[in-house]
Amino acid sequence: MRNNHEIDYRIFGEEMQFVEVELDPNETAIGESGAFMMMDDGVQMATIFGDGSKQGGSSGGLLGKLVSAGKRVITGESLFMTSFTNVSQGKKRVSFASPYPGKIIPLDLFQLGGRIVCQKDAFLCCAKGVSLGIALQRKLGTGIFGGEGFIMQKLEGDGMAFVHAGGHVFARELQPGEMLKLDTGCVVAYTQTIDFDIQYVGGIRNTIFGGEGLFFATLRGPGTVWIQTLPISRLASRILQYGTTSRKEEGGILGGLGNMLDGDGW
Repeated sequence: MRNNHEIDYRIFGEEMQFVEVELDPNETAIGESGAFMMMDDGVQMATIFGDGSKQGGSSGGLLGKLVSAGKRVITGESLFMTSFTNVSQGKKRVSFASPYPGKIIPLDLFQLGGRIVCQKDAFLCCAKGVSLGIALQRKLGTGIFGGEGFIMQKLEGDGMAFVHAGGHVFARELQPGEMLKLDTGCVVAYTQTIDFDIQYVGGIRNTIFGGEGLFFATLRGPGTVWIQTLPISRLASRILQYGTTSRKEEGGILGGLGNMLDGDGW
């Protein structure tokens, strides 16, 4: 039996997706600040301090709320969240939009063992009762070189949660003992049974000229890992590169002429 609110949902779109959550009377969805897109009349919006997982006003008091909100700030989220409650008699809908091109991943924590570890800034929205906390990397090397640092997000509960990642996102099921190596920035999320570590690429030529960084992320099964093709850091770096440098390398000697013809100047 679930303790969190049970919500129905639909995901729309391809590159810029949004998730539509259907709420029964008195059901509540919790959204990341700034993720709200639209809602039906009859849905009541309220700003909350923390992640909304505590039921009632006596669970932890002010100190508990401060700790909860502090965890969210550490993982890169905002101090406040927004709740959306259906205060009418019929079914109502509220929608949350992705912050940049990519995919929204629905995670049924009830089916996934009650706990998922994911990258910072990945959280989008969830059913009321899902707890958002921090997951500290146990190994020094993993924390320093693992792409996401010492701190990642931890989603706990038995309800639905939705995270967002860049580019195309897909799940890979790992069997017991099976290991997968990938770019450290491409790890979106993984189940609690996955052993996450880092491995040195090795080789002077690979290190200096490989262009892929010094370390792999290694994930060993059993469990499920979600992988993204376009980390937001890679996208931002490429946009910055094209926005702050000249394009003379495009077209060799005629690069400047090409830039002028397509409106970019010299």
